[in-house]
Amino acid sequence: MPETLRGLQILLAGGSGGLGSATAELLAAEGARLVVSYRSDAERASRLAGMAALVQADLTAAEDRKRLLDAAPEIYGLVVFAGDPARAGEGAVMEDVLRRSHEQNYLGPILLAREAAERMRQRGTAGAIVLFSTMQAVSLFPGSTAYAGAKAALLQAARILAKECRGPANIRVNVVCPGVTAAGMAQASIASGKYDRYIGEAIIPRFGRAIDVARAVRFFLEPDSYITGQVLTVDGGLTL
Repeated sequence: MPETLRGLQILLAGGSGGLGSATAELLAAEGARLVVSYRSDAERASRLAGMAALVQADLTAAEDRKRLLDAAPEIYGLVVFAGDPARAGEGAVMEDVLRRSHEQNYLGPILLAREAAERMRQRGTAGAIVLFSTMQAVSLFPGSTAYAGAKAALLQAARILAKECRGPANIRVNVVCPGVTAAGMAQASIASGKYDRYIGEAIIPRFGRAIDVARAVRFFLEPDSYITGQVLTVDGGLTL
């Protein structure tokens, strides 16, 4: 793509991990002005210090969301990577896991998206919002209730926001659903061998890479895009 994002301010919320870092590198190479938030791992976030302004923020806290948006006063694009794997392992109380998943995977991200959209409206910015769901929200995987339920709700809320933002505001809202990607939350599952059979049975040619997801995000951020309210599953065909 041409460097159509050069000079535009883009906020990568929770963007200090594997998927966020790959996206930051891709956007920074094009000249976008980046703000990246992290919840607690300042050391990991510091690797992006040369290409982005860094802000510590918990998206479930209203004051943190405001401070984060204040750090991007000319926001054109918002990408929300933040989330929690919400694994209900041995000894875990399902109710506690469900509550944490609701807050981290749905409540914080969708509130930030709505608040960012309102700031774009106030500035008259025809911006772009990209939210992250998961392949588990578009296909059924046993044992994924806590994670997939909140991510499916986020997907639906994102499409509603897209409908609310169409027309004169022209703020586009889309969703990326990564599959088994060798970065971010899925790394633990890959290491455990949970998805090896998909490779062994040639259902997918390889596990996903962070750049596969970063390119999907870049696609949705294109300023002249005619796409909104859509869901792009980046999983190599696994959920087929």
